[in-house]
Amino acid sequence: MTFTHAMQRAAQAFEAVGAIVLVVGFVLSMVAAARAWRKSRRSADGYLALRRCFGGALLLGLEVLVAADLIRTVAVAPTLDNVGVLGLIVLIRTFLSFSLEVELEGVAPWRRALANSAGSVRRAATRAAGNQPPPPASD
Repeated sequence: MTFTHAMQRAAQAFEAVGAIVLVVGFVLSMVAAARAWRKSRRSADGYLALRRCFGGALLLGLEVLVAADLIRTVAVAPTLDNVGVLGLIVLIRTFLSFSLEVELEGVAPWRRALANSAGSVRRAATRAAGNQPPPPASD
């Protein structure tokens, strides 16, 4: 078995894993949506659970599929045309991943980081001033 053939098989394996992630993620998302709907009897809760769970599965599936494309392009056929196509694929999938993450989280990643940091600073300042007991130690 040649190196190129082995890398082609590895890329196919990543593609298979990506497809499995998407299918299993969809099934688990449907189960989570049914549970949320059954618990609250509100269709909106079921929809939100489905969207949140399947969005996470889509993000993971996209990451695995990008890995397959990288292996195929870099190790199997590293031509200039293939690298250009890979760049376009990665750009599109990155945009999709970013859009999905913003949809799921409701805020851009850099804004979420700022909000979390500001909240941490505020909590630390409040504890330092003696207005709030420190959080319990976790062992």
